[in-house]
Amino acid sequence: MKLPVNSELTASRLLVKETQCPYCSVQCKMTVEALAEPVKGEHRGEYSVQGVPNEASQGRLCVKGMNAHQHALSGQRLLHPLIRRNGELETCSWEEAIQYIVKQFQSMKDDYGADTIGVYGGGSLTNETAYLLGKFARVAIGTKYIDYNGRFCMSAAASAGSKVFGMDRGLTFRLSDIPKASCIILAGTNIAECQPTLLPYFNQAKENGAFIIVIDPRRTATAAMADLHLQVKPGMDALLANMMLKVIMDAGLVDPHFIEDRTHGYEQLTYVLADLQLEQAAAACGVDLAQVRQAAMAYGKADTGMIMTARGVEQQTDGHLAVRHFLNLVLATGKIGKPGCGYGAITGQGNGQGGREHGQKADQLPGYRSIENEADRAYVASVWGVDPASLPGKGVSAYEMMERVHNQDIRALLVMGSNPVVSNPNVRLVEEALRKLDFLVVADMFLSETARLADLVLPVTAYLENEGTLTNLEGRVLLREQGRPSPGETLNDWDVLCRIAAELGKGTYFQYDCAEDIFNELRVASRGGIADYYGITYERLRNEKGVYWPCPAPGEQGEGLLFSERFAHPDGKAVFTAELSPGWNEVSPEFPLILTNGRVLPHYLTGVQTHRSAALAARELENFVELHPATAARNRVLDGEWVEIQSVYGSFTVRARVKAYIREDTLFVPMHWGGVQNVNRATRPELDPYCRMPGFKTVAVTIHPLRLVR
Repeated sequence: MKLPVNSELTASRLLVKETQCPYCSVQCKMTVEALAEPVKGEHRGEYSVQGVPNEASQGRLCVKGMNAHQHALSGQRLLHPLIRRNGELETCSWEEAIQYIVKQFQSMKDDYGADTIGVYGGGSLTNETAYLLGKFARVAIGTKYIDYNGRFCMSAAASAGSKVFGMDRGLTFRLSDIPKASCIILAGTNIAECQPTLLPYFNQAKENGAFIIVIDPRRTATAAMADLHLQVKPGMDALLANMMLKVIMDAGLVDPHFIEDRTHGYEQLTYVLADLQLEQAAAACGVDLAQVRQAAMAYGKADTGMIMTARGVEQQTDGHLAVRHFLNLVLATGKIGKPGCGYGAITGQGNGQGGREHGQKADQLPGYRSIENEADRAYVASVWGVDPASLPGKGVSAYEMMERVHNQDIRALLVMGSNPVVSNPNVRLVEEALRKLDFLVVADMFLSETARLADLVLPVTAYLENEGTLTNLEGRVLLREQGRPSPGETLNDWDVLCRIAAELGKGTYFQYDCAEDIFNELRVASRGGIADYYGITYERLRNEKGVYWPCPAPGEQGEGLLFSERFAHPDGKAVFTAELSPGWNEVSPEFPLILTNGRVLPHYLTGVQTHRSAALAARELENFVELHPATAARNRVLDGEWVEIQSVYGSFTVRARVKAYIREDTLFVPMHWGGVQNVNRATRPELDPYCRMPGFKTVAVTIHPLRLVR
């Protein structure tokens, strides 16, 4: 590829008074100061990174945040647009790039219709860009096909919260309430590695006497600090939640007044659980029944309690129902709407919360409105100044978009802030699909695995350079100021969209001078919706350092603790779930092991950013599989050697790590690597029927040492 070689990016003196980490959903605040400028061929730059006190992380930083500036200053940053000529990517001007996009999009619309163009976003984009991406797809292009990588992160918990509570927000409580909980259940979440700056809240809860229960197939760093670890078989979380509820019901530890006054559907649930055989269920879950009873009684007897889930529970083909069964525990005991109580979905991506609220999801309009609701469509259309009838209908989920690319229903694709060739399940199909496209344009900071396939690559700004708001896991909207000038010819994501829209003849709908202009329109578009940002302004965010949503008026403080008096359904009541899940158990003699995946501390998502940080990449240079010593012995695998893991969908190769703290029937592989080390070469394409979440956490596999395969 004919790419320019960039020296390390510098500023005259990089001094960022305040920014925030671009990685996880805590969104820790920090300063970044240049102590010594880099000199090419002599020494690298030296930088000082300090945490800034804030309500979420209280000034703490983890290793990713401490080194985030390294990717922003990397010599691998894309500084100019790249166009493919004669099979190679080479630099071009922005004018040529925009004209090329417009020509291709217009040709697709003329030949096949607007729905032949797809838009694919990301959960790390600012609220302003996420909002504008949805508007761009529906107004500038007119396509129904828009979705984003958050579909692989929060969709199960989001859809469950919407069904049960009438509202989806990551935490129904404030982070500062965690130490007030007497019992905490952490299901499928490894906070110690994924959100480490939150761990002191849980340590403080333990100091206050809290009993902490971790549900996870592995003995993670989070499980190590727990009082009780339930080492559940992957795919059986919903059944485990029902076992715990059955124990609580039988012990008379439910809250009858809360159930009567604030919920629907409890009686039907009791009928469904009446026949649940605890001994059989414990065997199916692979857990000790006595430990399940201990966990249930601890939560049931506690005066205050919290349940938190994350991808371990949610990234399954019954993830929606699994979360709802954990919510049954919350409702049956009345542990919500008061300090020290509630449910929390631990958001993964930096703006995983805000990114799913304002329209880059297939079925949503700004403010968490539904694109299928006529009143919602009419309101948003009035804000945008378009005819409601001109807005396209509901599209499909992210992976289903890839299927439509594969069968060429979608012929052109704009990818912004995502790397689908690594993050999707069944990536062999995704790779084939992207190669079939007539036109692929990718906006990114680096030449990601997806960008390498593109016809056009657009260089965009990093977290130090773009201004905008992000919403952390507790629903607190934060402002990230621009900290340094944009390097080279990089543009903010939203600016790219506005330039394309203008050349498409839709410029009157995309006239903004800065991110704040977009946010002010977002405020109006979200007004009256579930995720109401109307009362939040940049001025307030600068002065108050964050505001919770919903915040319907400028004089209001926003709600940190939700559901203290009523839930978000029209009648104010929450809904129990009586529909059971069969769980997942599809291993066979040919594929006898369960493959699950997850995160590790030094890396983030598909590694596009963290692999460009020398300090982070050095901590984990390559991918690996964790397997139990007994499993290793049965499969003749030696610690440290390369192995092949295979399912019916495909295979990948990684290095083995033999560890005693994982179940014998389970393999664990991180998700942060592409190429031959990509775990998603073996994951299955089945989706949750409710939320379209792929089943990343469960696939039947076999493992072989490569020395034997040869």
